[in-house]
Amino acid sequence: MLGVANGDGDVMIRITTPLKKTVIKSLKAGDDILLSGVIYTARDQAHKRLVDLLKKGRPLPVDLSGQVIYYCGPTATPPGRVIGSCGPTTSRRMDAFTPQLLERGLAGMIGKGRREPQVYEAIKKQGAVYFAAPAGCGALLARHVVANECVAFPDLGPEAIHRLEVEDFPLVVIIDSKGRDIS
Repeated sequence: MLGVANGDGDVMIRITTPLKKTVIKSLKAGDDILLSGVIYTARDQAHKRLVDLLKKGRPLPVDLSGQVIYYCGPTATPPGRVIGSCGPTTSRRMDAFTPQLLERGLAGMIGKGRREPQVYEAIKKQGAVYFAAPAGCGALLARHVVANECVAFPDLGPEAIHRLEVEDFPLVVIIDSKGRDIS
């Protein structure tokens, strides 16, 4: 972890994936983050499929240990770009599935909006973190994506699971591993 000034005198904390428990525990609600590494996109239909696989005792198409899921359905990729616009989706739509994925090692989630009480409890129990990405800034966020590959459920189109490599992806900690919340 490394802190850097953002020009306003505030410190942005640089972290990388996969997230280590020590890093997650050091984060506090309200911290400004620059995230680099691999993250996975997944929305409600992909979450439903992941949980269905777990219920059937089948392996997941991606290893969630220490990973971050971005609640996002990227738009079509324009020529010469890595990804189209990739803004956050409302997180509550994934709340029915989130506790099961946190139990499988998911370390963090990126989205927008409040979470249901069972998600707060699962975040605290599993020592995870919930980040918010700036809503309405999908084109700007796309500039922080340096690689994009569809890795599961391509039939879901924009809701397929994509493996993104990001550099200095701007986020805010909304719910920290102790359940503190700034939303």
